[in-house]
Amino acid sequence: MSQSCIAALDGGGTKTLLVVLRQDMTLSDICRAEGSNPFDQPLWYERLKSLFARLPANTAAAGLGLAGFGESPLLSECQRSLVCETFAHMPHFLTNDVDLARNGAFAGDEGILLLSGTGSMAWGAQRGGKTCRVGGWGNLMGDEGSAFWIGRRALGIVTAILDERNTMDKAFLNPFLKAMGILSDPSASLLNWYGNLTHERSEVAALSRIVGQQAELGCPTSCRLLREASAELALHIQTARQNLACPDLPWSYAGGTLQSMFMRNVIAETCGVPWPPRLSPVGGGLLAAARLVGWPVDDQWISTLAQTLREADLAH
Repeated sequence: MSQSCIAALDGGGTKTLLVVLRQDMTLSDICRAEGSNPFDQPLWYERLKSLFARLPANTAAAGLGLAGFGESPLLSECQRSLVCETFAHMPHFLTNDVDLARNGAFAGDEGILLLSGTGSMAWGAQRGGKTCRVGGWGNLMGDEGSAFWIGRRALGIVTAILDERNTMDKAFLNPFLKAMGILSDPSASLLNWYGNLTHERSEVAALSRIVGQQAELGCPTSCRLLREASAELALHIQTARQNLACPDLPWSYAGGTLQSMFMRNVIAETCGVPWPPRLSPVGGGLLAAARLVGWPVDDQWISTLAQTLREADLAH
């Protein structure tokens, strides 16, 4: 008879990840799909349903974090209905994807998780159940310090240079455009790039990687952009600490933008050194599922899970 397993799903704005873990701590399945945020992904329902259909019959519990959950009552009810329909026969844990990342980073303990990926948000939780959310308003109304925010500001600098409204940052232009694949006729090529976007939010967010690479090479404009983004993110942490009346609550991080040590170090100047995440966001889902089903979770179990996820390149 096959051993029981648990599942976790990390449903973000740009990508969705499903992982199935056997009781012997080996991975049974890893499946990736495009984003599943109902605010800007029209196919979110179909993507989740397709991933859920992969779950083996011996799945004993699941931990799920969904972008947008708990934000819009109407959309959250649609998400909850799909999850309940799929997991009605088993214990399951459903929360926002940022709270799932917090659960992983602190292995269920208290702390503030700062997320900066396509969007940005901070989620704090204290022992006793008090929680606080800061940010997460989407790119139209917020997402300060996110990959989209950085990419959008970089594009603004590029267009201002092309117009000659900005003469201070001229050295930023050619390396940035070259990294975008724009080698000639920059104004026309940039507009052509814009006209061919298929998912504006994630494709603009991807430009933040270029800013990060240029910052590592010492580009003053890129360093300034990342410092501005870091200041916005630090404010998220400070606000969460204030709202939870706990000025020393530790913080950790998740999301592609915060893999940048440059940004983490800038944030640390005002918020203190972050706690390295004990588990990735999907690890937070597996941890929740394991506890639901009564697996013997202890520090050794968490360390073994972290190693398993690292070896599978699922540590972030």
